[in-house]
Amino acid sequence: MSNWLYYLLIAVGALAVWLTMVTLALRGWRKRGDRQADELGAFPETPDELGEPVRGPHTGLYVGSTVAPSWQNRIAVGDKGDRASAELTEYDAGLLLTRQGASEIWIPRESLVAVRTENGLAGKVMSRDGVLVVRWTLPSGIEIDSGLRGDDKTVYPDWTAAYTELNEKAFAAFDASAPEKKES
Repeated sequence: MSNWLYYLLIAVGALAVWLTMVTLALRGWRKRGDRQADELGAFPETPDELGEPVRGPHTGLYVGSTVAPSWQNRIAVGDKGDRASAELTEYDAGLLLTRQGASEIWIPRESLVAVRTENGLAGKVMSRDGVLVVRWTLPSGIEIDSGLRGDDKTVYPDWTAAYTELNEKAFAAFDASAPEKKES
């Protein structure tokens, strides 16, 4: 067998392995989305009338949404897990994440659980307090975390300060549900 035929067979074999891996990964992502769609239910629809913005819009990268409290259990339903350039805006009725090339995410005010900063979300790790994370409850009762890596991180304290009372309630509930440490 000549050298060129040998190299051609190796290249075709490598391409076949690569295509198989990509196909399996896509199939797994779709099946995960199907499973999560049943579990999570429908996402809230954006109201027709939003009124004037209370805060924002602030631009950044929508990192993704995860099932709380796991920062790696990424949402795969529809395009909700797709990273995209985004704007986060607060209105009287809730928060709106407007994403380029993807659907909007509406977070009703009554669904908010906490607004905080984190080091990472959805498998993406950043510097300390690099992501603004909004924990909220879907109509199905499942809590999820949605994150925005802001272009201007100096706005993070404004967002977290605006939700101090909400955050304190969330942390108190978390502390109450945590198992007590045994002293030795």
